Amino acid sequence: MKYSLLDLAPVPEGSDAADALRNTGDLAQHAERWGYHRYWLAEHHNMPGIASAATAVLIGHVAGLTKSIRVGAGGIMLPNHAPLAVAEAFGTLATLYPNRIDLGLGRAPGGDHAVMQAMGVTHERADRFPDEVAELQRLLGPLNPAAAVNAHPGAGTEVPLWILGSSLYGAQVAAHFGLPYAFASHFAPAALDQAFRVYRDKFKPSDTLSKPHAMMAINVIAADTEAEAIRIRTSMQQAFYRLRSGQPGKLPYPVDRIEDVVPPQYLAGVNDAQRVSAVGTPDQVEAQIKAFIDTYQPDEVILSGHIHDHKARVHSYEIAADVMAHLTQKDAA
Repeated sequence: MKYSLLDLAPVPEGSDAADALRNTGDLAQHAERWGYHRYWLAEHHNMPGIASAATAVLIGHVAGLTKSIRVGAGGIMLPNHAPLAVAEAFGTLATLYPNRIDLGLGRAPGGDHAVMQAMGVTHERADRFPDEVAELQRLLGPLNPAAAVNAHPGAGTEVPLWILGSSLYGAQVAAHFGLPYAFASHFAPAALDQAFRVYRDKFKPSDTLSKPHAMMAINVIAADTEAEAIRIRTSMQQAFYRLRSGQPGKLPYPVDRIEDVVPPQYLAGVNDAQRVSAVGTPDQVEAQIKAFIDTYQPDEVILSGHIHDHKARVHSYEIAADVMAHLTQKDAA
């Protein structure tokens, strides 16, 4: 099973976006050495703790620092952009880095109503999502000389498209187009099982895929001891609580007791939203990831994890790579 990495270029408290972007480049180079298949970056806006807003720019930076790992968007929020502009950006990336670029597409705005206003986006744009996916397929497919508009660069690059989702809607779109599907189970796991069923049941074979290909996202917080893993996880828990309570900011420092900083009426909801998480020592993380794989039968997994200290984050992903390699070896045996 291929294993990949989802990075939001977190900006920890005590640092800035420049630090975050340097850390992303460093992590990507490590991930390539450790056998990660894809390195995906996600579009978010107006969030002080996330430095991946200009996602295509950062994808180009990461691709330039690496040699073979696939680099892509997990994802681009399509209602924010004209399909032609997306096709030109990713066509350019695919021309610079052939056979290495992925384009995951979501229909959320990647921000709140104020962000939508600032970007000139209306809710109606989301209703056009399937039509705009089809337009992107055309723009990135073979050049059509009869068309009034083509993407240059873009036409003929055949950049692989993925549909992202946290509900049944994305599953239906992915199934309709015969595209691979990635579910955001790392922060919205409620519909994971049903979404995978809908996607697999309704899947229509296409020139892209002959059978369904579903990827699930898993948070991984791994350390040498369980106590350390539990402690460094508190940064992610705090960040999610602050976002949910309207106080977004940089990625918080870890704390010894999460109960001291997140009110109990929020903590249960935070932990439920992050229940697709593997936290602990290498053995504990392996057992937890195996349980998720056995339960949901994904074709691929993508791992995420917000950890304040960069060295601890790198170490967590190194442990996770060892775990995934071991699981794959055992499965093959």
